[in-house]
Amino acid sequence: METLSLVYHTAKVRLGFLIMACAMAGLAVSPAVDQAGDLSAWQVLVLGLATLLSSAAAGAFNQLWERDLDREMKRTRERPFVTGRFVATGAWYFGIALVLLISVAAAALATNLTAALYIFLGAFTYGVVYTVWLKRRTWLNIVIGGLAGSFAVMAGAAAVGAELEPAPLILALVLFLWTPPHFWALAFACRKDYAAAGVPMLPVVVGDKVSTRAILGHAIVLVALSVVPFWYGMGWIYLASAVLGGVYFLLASWRLVLQPTVPQAWRTFAASIVQLGLLLTGAIFDNLLLG
Repeated sequence: METLSLVYHTAKVRLGFLIMACAMAGLAVSPAVDQAGDLSAWQVLVLGLATLLSSAAAGAFNQLWERDLDREMKRTRERPFVTGRFVATGAWYFGIALVLLISVAAAALATNLTAALYIFLGAFTYGVVYTVWLKRRTWLNIVIGGLAGSFAVMAGAAAVGAELEPAPLILALVLFLWTPPHFWALAFACRKDYAAAGVPMLPVVVGDKVSTRAILGHAIVLVALSVVPFWYGMGWIYLASAVLGGVYFLLASWRLVLQPTVPQAWRTFAASIVQLGLLLTGAIFDNLLLG
C-alpha cells in the first residue's frame, strides 16, 4: 500500500483528475456534430481514463526530471525521487512512455485520432515543453504550460467532432488563462523555495506589485470569458457556477493586491481551485440535467 501511495503522489493523480474533468467539461459544453456526437458510456469512460493516465504519465515524468530542483525546495524535498524511495532508472522512463502510449491509443480507438492527438499534446506540453524546455529558463514557463489544460478541453470537444465550436474554444481559453494566476499564487506563497532552486517564476523575478496585479488581471479576463458559453448553449447551472466561483476568485485576487502576504497567497491559490472546480462541475451537471 505504501508503494501505491507513493506512485499516486508521484504521478500527481489528483491533478490528473482535474485534467480529466477538463476533458469531460469540454465534452459537456460541445454540441453534437453530425453522427460523431453520440458517444456511448464506455467511450466517455475510456476518454476520461485516457486523459487521467496521460496526465499521470506527465506528472511522474515531471517529478523524475525535476528531482534536483525538488531537493532544493522545502515543499518538495520529501518526494520519492529525492529521498531515494524511488530510484531514477531507465525503467521509469520506459514505463512512463508506455502509459502515455496506451492512453493515446485507447483514446484513438474509443473516439478518434483528433481527440487522441490533443491528449498527447497535453501530456507533451506539461512533461516536455513546460518541465524540460521552459521551467528553468523563463517566467513564461507556466503561461505556455497552461496549454496542457486547454488541450484536455479540446480532447473532449474533438471526441464529438466539435473542436471548432465556440463554447469549447472559449472554455479552452479560460483554462489557458487560469493556469498562470493559479500557479503564480502558489509561487508567491513559496517564493523563497523557487528563488533557492533558481526557478524564475513571476513572483521571484518581479516585485509584489507586478505579480499580484498580474494575478488579478488574468483572473478578471478568465472570469469574464467563463460566462460567455452561456450565450452558446449552456444553461443556468453553468452560469451560476461560473459567476459564483468567479466572484470568489476575484475577491481573493483583489485581496492579494491589497495584502500581498503568504497567507493571502495561499487563500488565492485555494480560491483558484474552487473557481475551476465549480466551473467544470457546473458544465458537466448542466449538460447532464439540462442538456
